[in-house]
Amino acid sequence: MSTDRLAGETPPGQEAAPGTAEARTPDDAAGPGGAAAPESAAAQEGAAAPGEGATGREESAETAGAEAEAAGAEAGAAAADSGAEAGAVGSGEEAGTPSTGAESVTPASGADAANPGAANGSPASGPETGTPSSGAETAAPASGAAAANPGTAKANPASGSAKATADALAAAVRAVESGERSAASFFNDAPRPARPAAPAAQPAKGAPQGGPQAGPTGPGPEVTRQPTAQETGGPARPGGPEGGATGPADAAPAATGPAPAPRPAVRTLPGVEGVRQVLAAGGAPETLAEQTAEVLGERAAEALAEDPWLLLGVPGVRPEQADGFARALLGPACGPGDERRAQALVGWLLEQAALAGHSALEAAALRAALAQRSVPDPDDALQAAIADGAVLVFQDAIDEPGGRARPATGDDEEEQPVRVLLGLDRFAMAEESVADGLARLLNTFEAVAEPTQGTAPAEDCEAAADGATADEAKADGATAAGDAQVTDGDTPGERPATTAPDTGTGTGTPTDHDTAPRPAPPSATAWEAVAAAAPSPSAAELIRAAAHSGLVAHTGAEAARAEPAALIAAARSLGLRAFGATHTENGRRRLAAHLTDSAADATATGSPDPAAAAVTVSGLLSGREGPGRDADGALALDLLVVLDAPQLDLETAALLVESLTDGTRLVLSGDPGVLWSAGPGRLFADLLAARFCPQVASRTPDFGPIGELVSGIGIGELSQVEAPGKEVVIVPVRDAGEAVHRTVQLVADSVPRAFGVPADHTQVITVGHGGAAGTRALNAALKERLNPGPGRFGGFDPGDRVAYTPAPGRTVPGTVTGADAAGLHLDCDGSALVVPREQVGTGALRHGWALTAHQAAGTRWPAAVVVLPGDATGGLTRAWVYTAFSRGERHLSVVQGADQALARAIAEVPVKERTTRLRSLLQQSVQSSEEPPAAD
Repeated sequence: MSTDRLAGETPPGQEAAPGTAEARTPDDAAGPGGAAAPESAAAQEGAAAPGEGATGREESAETAGAEAEAAGAEAGAAAADSGAEAGAVGSGEEAGTPSTGAESVTPASGADAANPGAANGSPASGPETGTPSSGAETAAPASGAAAANPGTAKANPASGSAKATADALAAAVRAVESGERSAASFFNDAPRPARPAAPAAQPAKGAPQGGPQAGPTGPGPEVTRQPTAQETGGPARPGGPEGGATGPADAAPAATGPAPAPRPAVRTLPGVEGVRQVLAAGGAPETLAEQTAEVLGERAAEALAEDPWLLLGVPGVRPEQADGFARALLGPACGPGDERRAQALVGWLLEQAALAGHSALEAAALRAALAQRSVPDPDDALQAAIADGAVLVFQDAIDEPGGRARPATGDDEEEQPVRVLLGLDRFAMAEESVADGLARLLNTFEAVAEPTQGTAPAEDCEAAADGATADEAKADGATAAGDAQVTDGDTPGERPATTAPDTGTGTGTPTDHDTAPRPAPPSATAWEAVAAAAPSPSAAELIRAAAHSGLVAHTGAEAARAEPAALIAAARSLGLRAFGATHTENGRRRLAAHLTDSAADATATGSPDPAAAAVTVSGLLSGREGPGRDADGALALDLLVVLDAPQLDLETAALLVESLTDGTRLVLSGDPGVLWSAGPGRLFADLLAARFCPQVASRTPDFGPIGELVSGIGIGELSQVEAPGKEVVIVPVRDAGEAVHRTVQLVADSVPRAFGVPADHTQVITVGHGGAAGTRALNAALKERLNPGPGRFGGFDPGDRVAYTPAPGRTVPGTVTGADAAGLHLDCDGSALVVPREQVGTGALRHGWALTAHQAAGTRWPAAVVVLPGDATGGLTRAWVYTAFSRGERHLSVVQGADQALARAIAEVPVKERTTRLRSLLQQSVQSSEEPPAAD
């Protein structure tokens, strides 16, 4: 297992978590009282803090319950009123009435006084016992109907049902208008605590045909399932008669005897105080209250009291700690086979897999992980999760040895082997959105064509070979030089008039929120002119590829970043709205420097400030940087170059691709040797492996001893390099203690004295956060030497170097300048930033003298000190070493305690693999486009 995780601890074997997700891994595990001891010593620092940048359990399955219920309903039967579309029920007794397509109404105030006799088999006792109706829906009782005899519901005619529905609707409207209840509360009400299971409350076998018990089938109980807390805003119900989550008591895998009578209901306080009350009752740290309330929503206290395993959704909480919390709250009713526990574990395991970079897991791996967590029937747990819509199932084609998926075969041929994958819906949707968006950009791209009717053959056969189709190449006919001029008559206010590269008339930057149509695109002659003027052959090749394709992949190391800059400058000289987006602010500044150099060699740039075309991905998407958005909400640009593409996670990539309008050119550029994104997915690697679009490989090498060393690592070789100016220095150490001592000595004394690089411009990079030579230990030693202080601002002092993670996978280096009621003030490369008080000390902010390789990705410093302690060799891979060693511009010191494990990792462990679906989705898109139309 990898130690290259933000938590600095090795996960259990069943989590299959490669060291690719430090920026999202929980920092310290919460340790509820009575639970198992935390897995790392960091938990002793106090109440558990979430992982940096962690946002808790995503609300990604809000509508999955309704879809699962609809899929499992019998033909002609009424839809069950237990899906997400029907709304969450106000109490555990009112969810049983079926509907005929319209939404059922949650009872208004007073419904909680319903006759308890409904539990004994009346139609209102739960979704399993709903009364079938034909053409009319039965509503839950309104305010005044709570005391109605439940036995009358069975004989209600359709007219009575309609009247009850009208009364319920009227009561609900009055409650909202009077301010007694909010509209959202009708969808977020939590059910009451479960009643003890009773024989009369097992209606699954005797329910009438067509009733709501007809649900998804599988090895688990064949009952309509209760939506999860994320679907309804309330808790998932326990295995009692009204919950529907575990079905009949004799079918529950955790049955250890009859369920005891519930404890007297404790009236919880509203809001965070109620959550704190429930946490205290279960022996969990009350400091988790705010996080828990944020994860579980408005009715978090009620939800947590009924389903204690929802605590697993809080970042940093481990299953054994949630088990201890559940035992404290439920007593004898708690067991390892409780379906609530199994459901929570399925989601938790997939979330942990996402932290490790996987967008899905194979069913066999997830089944084994559940078995190791003492789930009695993993198959039943998976079937239940699938039926609830909590996870999605996919069949992924197994690749041929050559790397491509097998082509589809005829009906008489052998079926293609597949693997079954399970994943959370938000990652599945993101992956499919990226695949669809990339295909859209390719398919909607208009080939370069001259405005006049030309019949001459294409001038640039080389550009056509780089990805243009035959039709595109034919469209590249030669025309008069005057046709290369870009007119501005169709685009008033969009940008100043620009012409062919030899005019140099560009005077402004495209305006934001442009609603004018796009101008006439540059001609093939104009594109060839700017390609011929490119500063290098690789840059010319990239320009030609971008001219003839809506999607291009460009690979290269640090020196190759000049090529995308040349493309951006060339496109802007042609009048296009072209921008380059980087992963970090440091990368943006490096791109801006390249753009300035490219503009100095060009006759026209389209902007008085070429550096304005350099933005960050986060700034572009938020609107803080770049051209803004047009009237349709799309980014107002014609060409976007994304540098540091390997750092794009699935969800960010999906948002970015969806923000590009049809016909926009997208170039994804990056170094394929660096670590993949901190979030799930491996977008750039999958795109290259699928061979989905034209690819341009830079032939520009990185020079100097560091470049030579890193280039060898990229092909699996660790060789000695000549470093006459001590650009590369190896410092052998015997143990972790000596590694920390020598690191402090290098940063504070040796590097400043030998190279003139101050300590605040030297970055320490190590394998993980934990351990005797992890970021915590190194930062403590460096602070004591470089900026000693009491840590009066939440553990920080003015002058401390810090690393702030505003979002998972994105690290912003800075220096503390002060603090006030608003929070901690930072100076981040000249930009002021305030970290809110509630985020200080939660893992979103750390000391930053020492970082992990994932945190350092996308940024370079004048000098880098890479620490390789002997106890962290399990986290070393070729990609990790490549990334860490390439962070220094002028000097690299390697504190070497890994001995021969370093060379073995470089030669034998290229990368920690991830399970994703994007490659197969892209290949399927290619195959479907290549298939001939079916004959009539």
